[in-house]
Amino acid sequence: MDAARSGEAGRRGGRRTRRAERLATPLISLPTLTRNIPVYEVLDHEGVELIHEASMGILEEVGIDFRDAEALALWKEAGAQVTDERVRIDRDLAMALVATTPEEITLAGRNPARTVRLGGRNTVFAPTYGSPYVLDLEGQRRYSTLADLEAFHKLAYLAPALHLTGGITCEPVDVPVAKRHLHIAYSALRHSDKPFMGATTARERAEDTVAMAKLVFGEAFVEANTVMVSVCNCNSPLVWDATMLDAVKVYARHNQAVLLSPFVMAGANTPASSVGAVAQLNAEALAGLAFAQLVRPGAPMIYGHYLATVSMKSGAPMAGTPEISLMNFMVGQLARRYKVPWRSSGMVNGAKLPDAQAAYESGMTMQSVLLAGANYVFHSAGWLEAGLTASFAKFMLDAEQMEMYYRFAQGVAFEDLGDAMAALAEVGPGGHYLGTAHTRAKFQSAFYMPELLDNNSYEQWAAEGAQDTAARATAKAREQLARWNDHAPALDPAVDETLRAFIREREAELPDTVS
Repeated sequence: MDAARSGEAGRRGGRRTRRAERLATPLISLPTLTRNIPVYEVLDHEGVELIHEASMGILEEVGIDFRDAEALALWKEAGAQVTDERVRIDRDLAMALVATTPEEITLAGRNPARTVRLGGRNTVFAPTYGSPYVLDLEGQRRYSTLADLEAFHKLAYLAPALHLTGGITCEPVDVPVAKRHLHIAYSALRHSDKPFMGATTARERAEDTVAMAKLVFGEAFVEANTVMVSVCNCNSPLVWDATMLDAVKVYARHNQAVLLSPFVMAGANTPASSVGAVAQLNAEALAGLAFAQLVRPGAPMIYGHYLATVSMKSGAPMAGTPEISLMNFMVGQLARRYKVPWRSSGMVNGAKLPDAQAAYESGMTMQSVLLAGANYVFHSAGWLEAGLTASFAKFMLDAEQMEMYYRFAQGVAFEDLGDAMAALAEVGPGGHYLGTAHTRAKFQSAFYMPELLDNNSYEQWAAEGAQDTAARATAKAREQLARWNDHAPALDPAVDETLRAFIREREAELPDTVS
């Protein structure tokens, strides 16, 4: 064999070996996180009631604008005071409607093993959402594409502690806006079998998403089960617009969950006060929950919010500030008062790179969100630059952090205390535990061992290429994308073709516009 053939055979052998290693590594998907740590509460009963009363005052006296004729008619029929677009809601009416919101929601995966539950002590993690830019595998910031979105969906499928595939992890700007939602839904359904997220930027886009879900799950199954979550933002201060309300109506009528989320930039679209901001967002979220129950009593809805504080120097949004943590604690207490599942945002930050700022701000926020008892943790992986950029490196680092937070929130276990005391008696004073049967049995499971955070000696780190965390995470992303090909979720070819045909038919009807 000549040198060229020998080299080619060696490369083939290397590829075969790497593929065999990937196949030998089992695909792990962690179940719903059931938190076994106590929630942290910053308000006493009086404090919760003060904010509740302030929110009731907003609903009854100031009111909320519902800029949609059908919504106004529903409110008028329900007995609310409607003047032009302003709706004033009596507290008894508001609370009666909110009370019909389910306390817990089951999210069905295309693969039943990926089905999860949220609400109460149950928490799920979902990736970042809506970024127009990516920080790609070459470290370049650029507009995102459909190929980037597909890659993120694959990575979410493979990430053990991400319970949802996500939706618009990044905007596929190479696809016309009017047709974009079709390819986003297809990618989520094709490249993962976890629950996913739906489109909300127009009524027909929400309807198309539901139709595509029915092609995969079956119409009767979708009407009886929740397979997706969508996010609809209140235009703070105090406005629910027609676009968002149309999406709420579509999803509520089809039994699909929505994160009803005031978009809070505290100090800019709320009062420059933590308690004032929470009182406002609470009124906005409750109004959204109540409206969804007007559409369909018992519809699976989630009390939502996006929280940022605004720099009084520049007007720029800030993440990871102490006030955001305090507001999350307050929102958690209010959601538990109303017995509704609630959403927050996890690994958010304003950094431009996956650097120390990104880590500090993300860690500060995520720790508080988990201790506050959030049930749906949005933006759990990949978020950079106040959401403008989705980073592959940060996605991988965050996904690993979610496994660590998962382990933390499971709390303390006492099952092995007896074995540990037996090992202590065996070793005695002055010994070590590395060779005991107890340690040999537990060396892989006793403590979480992160793969992307380097704890080796300086010399070993240097010998292995002196890579920083972003470089290691980028290499891991490439490895995982190759691994997806070996573990791709099954999808019936006939169902796949039905989805593609639906997309072709809808694309023929839709314009190539940017609106």
